[in-house]
Amino acid sequence: MADLETRIAQARGDAPADLVLRGGEVFCLVTGERIEGDVAICGDRIVGIGAHYEGREVVDVSGLVLVPGFIDTHLHIESSLVTPYEFDRCVAPRGVTTAICDPHEIANVIGTQGISWFQTASEGTVMDIRVQLSSCVPSTDMETAGARIEADDLAPLMHHPSGIGLAEFMNYPGVIHRDPGAMAKLHLFEGGHVDGHCPLLSGRDLNAYAAAGITTEHEATTAEEAKEKLQKGMRVLIREGSVSKDLQALAPLLTERTAPYMCLCTDDRNPLDIGEHGHLDYMIRELIRLGTPPLAAYRAASLSAAEAFGLKDRGQIAPGRRADIVALESLEECRAAMVFCGGVRVAEPAFAARPPLEEIGRHSVRAPRLGPNDFRHGGNRAETDVIGILEGKILTEHLREEIAPQDGDKRPDPARDLVRIAVVERHGINGNIATGFVRGFGLQRGAIASTVCHDHHNIACVGVDYADMALAANRLSEIEGGFVVAENGRILAELPLPVAGLMSLEPFETVRDALEDLRAAAKSLGVTLEEPFLQLAFLALPVIPALKITDRGMVDVTRFEII
Repeated sequence: MADLETRIAQARGDAPADLVLRGGEVFCLVTGERIEGDVAICGDRIVGIGAHYEGREVVDVSGLVLVPGFIDTHLHIESSLVTPYEFDRCVAPRGVTTAICDPHEIANVIGTQGISWFQTASEGTVMDIRVQLSSCVPSTDMETAGARIEADDLAPLMHHPSGIGLAEFMNYPGVIHRDPGAMAKLHLFEGGHVDGHCPLLSGRDLNAYAAAGITTEHEATTAEEAKEKLQKGMRVLIREGSVSKDLQALAPLLTERTAPYMCLCTDDRNPLDIGEHGHLDYMIRELIRLGTPPLAAYRAASLSAAEAFGLKDRGQIAPGRRADIVALESLEECRAAMVFCGGVRVAEPAFAARPPLEEIGRHSVRAPRLGPNDFRHGGNRAETDVIGILEGKILTEHLREEIAPQDGDKRPDPARDLVRIAVVERHGINGNIATGFVRGFGLQRGAIASTVCHDHHNIACVGVDYADMALAANRLSEIEGGFVVAENGRILAELPLPVAGLMSLEPFETVRDALEDLRAAAKSLGVTLEEPFLQLAFLALPVIPALKITDRGMVDVTRFEII
């Protein structure tokens, strides 16, 4: 940041500004008006608007409307399948200038070392990555993760400049029933920011959760649920990710009246989705298309997000604020023609100037060698619990189907869309293997396997052929994790993710192309889901109702117990 006297001098016009954006109009997110005149920038700060300025550098933005940079209020960069540097290069050109991330995916594999790596990465990125500290590693005691993080482990990480507070508190039963471990973390961050995660919670239980000082929430999936959370003092983050798609349901609630208390988040989008549709820019376009006033949409994307997370230095194009600016051809289309992060133009020279980022989390897949018989599912009664996929949601149904045992095994039945699902512990701790049934993939043959398996990131595999399931799962150990599609004893497509079994070391364009091949391979097996790989990953997350599976067995999330 330039010194105070310099900023004031440039703001008053007593000295030329470092950078002037000339010819555009500023969209004011307070009054809704468009302001003509130059935007003067000193260092990383805006120092003047609505007047003529001389500048050492002048950029012509004629015919463009200038809005504050977009803030993704909740995501896990690991789930974009690329490193923080590649995520930066992927989304900053689309206008995302701040990303508030929770690195609990990598933390579940390698512990606090993963959080520290994200903090280091945030020091070099062009966009501003804010690193919240992961609150629930593992998310519950019903899974085997590669690490466990307690309050004492978080304390040394609290004072990094990228910090905001405590990340999503997924163990909501631990909060409302005052579990000692949960209480220790809440006490550590008392008075600071604590991010929420409480799907379907309402009534006095929601009162208790909010009374703990938890102020933001991204798990609302209906307007009614979101409204109650707003009324109880929580900021609601509208989510539209590759799997979790809540924008259409919550859009009617986002008005100019409620916009100061609502934000946008992705939680999460992969490079294929980003390439085909967009990131926060896509959300803004969709909201406006659905009838949301542009002022409300852009407030939620920036100013309201900044206020909700205590980032008082951004969210408005105004003197004294960070020079996070997106130049658009139109508010309705929301396609970035030019982006500035802290006064730096987002372009290849800025990305090339970043310091190197070390590799981390290699050789983390230490699963047992698997054979076809490992995927059998025993039982002596026909009634069977089945996970029911709800496409576009990470909520699932708890179904019950009649599946008669044959020779001690309940076989997949693709004619009824009942396929095997298995979770295999891959951290080298106990070698657990759990099996069950899932409906909703449409899979007719072969198998799909992944080490992206929230939040414990064991191996998740679905299939109708046990030999193909073993082939796919074993291949994950050979490539250090990732995604695999197999059929008839051969690998159809794969994407290695050697960074903790979660992230590629390749450019995001390479990952996007590999995802296209994987999606085509999955569809060739009969898969009907648009995003089968991340949908599979969320089937193992035991904090989202109603029925899930971990390496310890099928989990009734409503009762919070293994069944």
